[in-house]
Amino acid sequence: MQVIYRPIGVIHSPFHDLEGMPIQPVGDSQAGGTVELFPQFSDGLKDLAGFSHIYLIYHLHMARFSGLTVIPFLDSEPRGLFATRAPSRPNPIGLSLVKLVAIEDNILTVESLDILDGTPLLDIKPYVPLFEKSGNTRIGWLENGKDEIGSFNSDRRFID
Repeated sequence: MQVIYRPIGVIHSPFHDLEGMPIQPVGDSQAGGTVELFPQFSDGLKDLAGFSHIYLIYHLHMARFSGLTVIPFLDSEPRGLFATRAPSRPNPIGLSLVKLVAIEDNILTVESLDILDGTPLLDIKPYVPLFEKSGNTRIGWLENGKDEIGSFNSDRRFID
């Protein structure tokens, strides 16, 4: 079975190089940018302005798959890929929860970006806390480094 996705837009951010880019949206909650939806998809933005946050789903176009074990950000121990949010994946799909600031025509202004400039956008979904409600959560191996979360930036480990 072959699955093919086509971009619906492009993400514009202040990050032109992976070095120094936040690794998760909490890494720089003020990092702003825009999401340019291709004009043929503009009608899909109807009613989105009522949401404070949205998920951006995108193609990690600079990531290279390197195997099912990785040394993730925030750690020095090899971990199973699916127990990490490392960009090096069999299907390099990214997911970020960002703050929606404004919509003008086909341009969305957002904050809390952790995405490389020029990244192809695959989809947008509204964040609905009621749907995301999870109690008794655990964060696995990240529990040991949770105080560092939000203060770590990207490097080139997953693109070379």
